[in-house]
Amino acid sequence: MSTQLMHAINNRDGSALSRMSGGNSDPQKVINPDAERLVDALFNQLKQIFPAAMSTSLRDEEREKTTKRQWVVAFAENGIRTREQVSAGVRHARASDSAFWPSPGQFIKWCKDSSTVLGVTLDDVMTEFRRYSNEKGLHSGGPERFPWTKPVMYWIVCDTRRAMYSRQLSEGEVEKFASKQLAEWSKKVSEGQSIPDPVARLESKNEVIPTGNLVAADEKKFRYMPDARVLGSVTPAQWLYAEYKRRKALGMV
Repeated sequence: MSTQLMHAINNRDGSALSRMSGGNSDPQKVINPDAERLVDALFNQLKQIFPAAMSTSLRDEEREKTTKRQWVVAFAENGIRTREQVSAGVRHARASDSAFWPSPGQFIKWCKDSSTVLGVTLDDVMTEFRRYSNEKGLHSGGPERFPWTKPVMYWIVCDTRRAMYSRQLSEGEVEKFASKQLAEWSKKVSEGQSIPDPVARLESKNEVIPTGNLVAADEKKFRYMPDARVLGSVTPAQWLYAEYKRRKALGMV
C-alpha cells in the first residue's frame, strides 16, 4: 500500500484518490465512503470472535486505527461495499477453528465464498436440481412458482437444465456447469448485486425438452432417447413425440 494512498485516505482527499485511480471523476469508485463504518462495525464483531487480538495487534487505540485504515483500503480495492458481503465474512469467521485474527485478504476471501455469500454449496445445488426434476410436475405455474429453497436456486437450476438439454450434457458436465453458475452468482452478490425474483420466461411457460443440439451440420442426425436422468418428469412417449415432430419438420419422415 503506497504512502500517497494512505495519506489521501487519512485526510479524506477525494481529488487525490481520483487522480490515483487514473482520472476517475467519481471518488466513490475508488473508496466507498461507507467503508469506514463497515470496518468499525466489523471490528466490533471480530473482537468478540477473536478476543486474543485485544492483547496483541489491537492492544492500543492508535494501532487499531492503523489496522482499520489498512482494511478500509483492502475493502475498496477488492469491491467489498455492502453489509451482506461483510456478514458473509463474519459467518465464515464464526466457523473458523483458528484463534488468530484474520488478515484482510483472508477475510475478503470469506466474503466472496459462495457457501457464505449465498449460503449454498454445489452439493446443495445438485440436490435442488434433482428435487426440481422429480417434483416440478407436481406444481403448476412453471419454475417461477416452484418452492425453491433459496431464490438463487431458480436461476442456477433452470439455466443448468437448459444447458443440459440443449447441449446433451453428461452427468459430470451438468455438475461442472452448475458449479460455474454458482461461482458466477456468488461473484455477482459479492460485488453488491441482488438476486432478482423468479420471472416467467417464454421457454418456461411450457417447458419443452430439446431433443439435441441443433447445429446445422448435425440437424439430420438420429438422436437416441436420453436416459431417465435427462428426461426428468418427461415421459418416454412425450420425448418420442417431440423427436417425431422435429424429424418431420426436417423432412426425415
